[in-house]
Amino acid sequence: MKVTGFTFIRNAIANDYPVAEAIRSVLPLCDEFVVALGISTDETAELIKSISPDKIKIINTVWDDSLQKGGQVFAEETNKALKAISPDTDWMIYIQGDECIHEKYHDVIKQEMKDNLNDEQIEGLLLKYVHFYGSYDYYAESRRWYRREIRVLKNLPGIHSYRDAQGFRINERKLKVKLIDAYIYHYGWVKTPKALQGKVRNFNQFYQTQDWVEQNFPVQEAFDMRNADRLVRFEGTHPKVIQNRIAATNWTFNEDLTKKTLKMNFKRRVLQKIEDLTGIRLFEYRNYKIVK
Repeated sequence: MKVTGFTFIRNAIANDYPVAEAIRSVLPLCDEFVVALGISTDETAELIKSISPDKIKIINTVWDDSLQKGGQVFAEETNKALKAISPDTDWMIYIQGDECIHEKYHDVIKQEMKDNLNDEQIEGLLLKYVHFYGSYDYYAESRRWYRREIRVLKNLPGIHSYRDAQGFRINERKLKVKLIDAYIYHYGWVKTPKALQGKVRNFNQFYQTQDWVEQNFPVQEAFDMRNADRLVRFEGTHPKVIQNRIAATNWTFNEDLTKKTLKMNFKRRVLQKIEDLTGIRLFEYRNYKIVK
């Protein structure tokens, strides 16, 4: 069973993306790893080359910044990495530059890949998510944050990144997947309040026009943490690969953020209450079909 990891990245250092940690978090699961490396204005290329030269294959790419609608450029770059994956690969593991997989889930993922390798009904494995927000000590929990995504998938004809690279499809149909007991830790929103404001502006440039960004997200010194809807204190452990980054954190929150993050409208409050009581997320968008 051959396993290949893949991702895309550009200007990771300038934008404070933990891409090295992301890649290292899945390398023990992979025989090789493909990186679609966009032309950067910082030292991202040197960083990627230093991670694991024996396993990592770099594909140099040029981003088409005109593909702003719906973050399409992210899917285009993901597909460039997909096309460079060896044909003899059985399973592919996708990790974005601000995500990590805790080492405690490695054995679960390995076993699921083995058990489902020859099951034609399973085309991918669906992982759960923890979205850290503002701090490594809090994570966002509400309907506004996706709960699950495909991050392990078989190397099948027609598979491609869909929309803004959040998920995948085979041609135009949803993948048939199995939900497994493993999590992706998402760190893209772990920044100081001021840096979060910059992230929102930068992120939306790949989805909207610059005029729209200036109108809806003008430059400010602070960031409204209530945009997360609600935050929950994290009581677990972080992956080993990101421990050094956490130790180097140079900001702290001196208040309990969980008391100030309830910015839901009435409809979302009702739907969130139903989910809290039943575990069912009504009207959830699913870019996959759970079959097992």
